[in-house]
Amino acid sequence: MNQVNPPSPSGYTELLTELKVRIRTAQVRAGLAVNRELVMLYWRIGRDILVRQRTQGWGAGIIQQLAEDQRREFPELKGFSPRNLKYMRQLAESWPDESIVPQLVAQIPWGHHRLLLDRVKNPQEREWYVRATIEHGWSRAILDYQIDSDLFRRQGRGVTNFDRTLPPTQSELALQVLKDPYNFEFLGMGNDARERDVHRGLLQHLREFLIELGSGFAFVGSEVHLEVENDDFYLDLLFYHLRLRCYVVIELKTTDFKPEYTGKLNFYLSAVDENLRHPDDRPSIGLIICRGRKGLVAEYSLRDMDKPMGIAGHRMGRRLLEQLEGQLPTIDELKSGLLDSFDDGIDEN
Repeated sequence: MNQVNPPSPSGYTELLTELKVRIRTAQVRAGLAVNRELVMLYWRIGRDILVRQRTQGWGAGIIQQLAEDQRREFPELKGFSPRNLKYMRQLAESWPDESIVPQLVAQIPWGHHRLLLDRVKNPQEREWYVRATIEHGWSRAILDYQIDSDLFRRQGRGVTNFDRTLPPTQSELALQVLKDPYNFEFLGMGNDARERDVHRGLLQHLREFLIELGSGFAFVGSEVHLEVENDDFYLDLLFYHLRLRCYVVIELKTTDFKPEYTGKLNFYLSAVDENLRHPDDRPSIGLIICRGRKGLVAEYSLRDMDKPMGIAGHRMGRRLLEQLEGQLPTIDELKSGLLDSFDDGIDEN
């Protein structure tokens, strides 16, 4: 006979949900604390090696000797291979100011640091990626993708009128959200692809598209219908930005920018603000992503527009990002913001 559980008392479901959140939060905090201690330990080991090599003339062979002695003393511990010890030395050399290590360097996993040390040689650029990883919770695979796409040099670029049409705080954030050019190489299409094929491809690769747009974008719909005085209009792509607290209308073009595109987008923004915008929402923002643009043509086209807009290019190509297959976050993970950033094990090799 199957045992029937008694009905839960009033408020039990809410309590269970709250306890789950608390437990998961505590697990994340514990993981972060362990990671901070590990990175701090590695930085100090690297600093000690570096100092002795510089002041006492220790040669490169000391790293091999240290690795062997550590393995004999702590056979159960991983992470003290010669290769990892070299990374520790490199970490200390790349971040010589100890005061910044706990507040910044120790906030991301060791696997992320190894990736940055291998791929990013410019100190300013490396610090930017560290801060962006902390802010957006990038996994190592996503960090690798952002480096590969040269996000550091694309972020915050594009022609806009945000400084005239948005309050200063929102204008600065909106500008940071913009990129130029957008990287659509994950579509595997050439520059001669038709607009409807690109549009369809972006929807089929929505995970990659959301990652390329950046943190905070929530997908609302494509070919979103608006009716104005019995005429039908369709928005290419409609998003809502969680930090900007506004709708973002994206017009996708496979041709070079033309001035008439801004007039059409200005109309769409007025219609969205009138028909979709909630009273608590901020004014909607428009973005034209086209094959290319000429700077002065884009600037003149935006000069007298009273709706906030940006213009950026896109790049295609046929290179598929096979290294990210199976590692990209799911749509549910992107919606919830729960990217698993601290799943990197310690590589012994």
